[in-house]
Amino acid sequence: MKRLLPLLGMLFALLAFPAAAQTDDAPVEYTERVPAENYGQPTLHARANDWADHHFAYGPKTNFVSDAATGTVSVQGTIKLKPVDNKGQNLERTARFDFNFKATDQGYTYSVSNFRVIPDAQQPGQLVSLDAYLSLLRAEKNNDKTKNDRRVRAQANAVASDIAMSFRSYMNQIPTAEDGSVGLPASESAGN
Repeated sequence: MKRLLPLLGMLFALLAFPAAAQTDDAPVEYTERVPAENYGQPTLHARANDWADHHFAYGPKTNFVSDAATGTVSVQGTIKLKPVDNKGQNLERTARFDFNFKATDQGYTYSVSNFRVIPDAQQPGQLVSLDAYLSLLRAEKNNDKTKNDRRVRAQANAVASDIAMSFRSYMNQIPTAEDGSVGLPASESAGN
């Protein structure tokens, strides 16, 4: 039993080390490459364009650009981040992000990235990168109490993940009517 306790202690220390060693320096973003060889670039682009134009829930959206020739869609979205004040009351900060999509005949790549925050509601034209905003929060004297830097980073990560899940779910439900390869052409099936 005396030998087992130190071994268990070392095991717990080793398991806890990766979590403790993680840094908060990684950029907040979500990028995924999805193979989709059953659909061509036009079908994938049309589906992504429809999502960005009609189902994008992170508005107001701006800079919506869709190019069928290159298979790209891009849009800027808006979210709310909520640090807290000294009394624990939510403060609302507007943030912007970029959604980018590129289709090929082999699949598609999409990303949610480039988060920027309006740190002062009185100056809505002033945007700073999320990393710069997190540095501002870290420098606040009450950050040990509020943990706003971690709170806001977690919120931004959660939103990036939600956007990605929403988009991927929509892309996974491509109706067969949008894919031209389903069924036989009318001229071939008419003679049988």
